[in-house]
Amino acid sequence: MKVLMVCLGNICRSPLAEGILKHKAHENNLRIEVDSAGTAAYHVGNLPDERSIEVARKYGIDLTNQRARQFRLQDFEEFDVIYAMDSENYNNILKLASSTSDESKVKLILNEIEPNSNSSVPDPYYGGDEGFENVYQMLNLACKEIVLRLKK
Repeated sequence: MKVLMVCLGNICRSPLAEGILKHKAHENNLRIEVDSAGTAAYHVGNLPDERSIEVARKYGIDLTNQRARQFRLQDFEEFDVIYAMDSENYNNILKLASSTSDESKVKLILNEIEPNSNSSVPDPYYGGDEGFENVYQMLNLACKEIVLRLKK
């Protein structure tokens, strides 16, 4: 199973989602490849935001081996599931899809814990540290649900 986490710049939400899911997969002896990307190229090559690194570190997860990259068309072929952090990025990914098979891979991550709610993970970039903690908790719940489903 290959999973891609996607947000706008690939420095806040999607690196956290990648790190959390990798951590949970390892804890549960699941073979899941996880990566992350952004729909925009603002931060390509950069480390995740320091606030994402810090909140992940608080929970024993290291994000410092990640570097931002932009979503690319071949991601549709390489990944089984593509989780968007919010509806804007979800729609931007769908615009790039070339088939119904591509489209079927794209999901909103919070629908894992609130089916059909189409809720968005808020972008914490312009907020304070508490925004990153809040995002971590949301993504932790969603990744926990993903792991539970994969274990079945």
